[in-house]
Amino acid sequence: MGFGDLKSPAGLQVLNDYLADKSYIEGYVPSQADVAVFEAVSGPPPADLCHALRWYNHIKSYEKEKASLPGIKKALGTYGPADVEDTTGSGATDSKDDDDIDLFGSDDEEESEEAKRLREERLAQYESKKAKKPALVAKSSILLDVKPWDDETDMVKLEECVRSIQADGLVWGSSKLVPVGYGIKKLQIQCVVEDDKVGTDMLEEQITAFEDYVQSMDVAAFNKI
Repeated sequence: MGFGDLKSPAGLQVLNDYLADKSYIEGYVPSQADVAVFEAVSGPPPADLCHALRWYNHIKSYEKEKASLPGIKKALGTYGPADVEDTTGSGATDSKDDDDIDLFGSDDEEESEEAKRLREERLAQYESKKAKKPALVAKSSILLDVKPWDDETDMVKLEECVRSIQADGLVWGSSKLVPVGYGIKKLQIQCVVEDDKVGTDMLEEQITAFEDYVQSMDVAAFNKI
């Protein structure tokens, strides 16, 4: 298992492919597994590695509370796809520590180059296999509750305003009016978004901008597709 060298383009590509259909390294919530991999990445992945960049920015938002995330941090090589060689073991460290006393350093260098060549070949094979598969786009289904000011609010116009919001990666779905009391009804509307392009913060900002009709917006349900 492993991602290879996460400071190299090849390793970041493996990470991006791994996260194409996952929100986190393990499970469905941020954990110490994400912290371990995050700390091995030298900085934000490039924009073309959209899944890795989405994950990186999300985990970065937990920076102040990462110590409290669940789970136990394990060796980096225990995470990731099973068919990629773990290159994060102690062998490289041991070799570096022994440089001062190793009289046969040239042999070690030859072995290191051979190991590097094999690793690059395996990563190239992995990338080639992944490239043949269509890229997966991470999407979410969101159910929004949009509340009016009172029972005199024009709900037809309110819904028109909400549906007038257009963005790449946003598709509006079905809707209905749900009674909340005192003759007031809220608009409950479904939408599907591409995670890298549209977020709930953006939706809330644009929907509540119609302040003549909208009092507030809440996320009633959020599901990965």
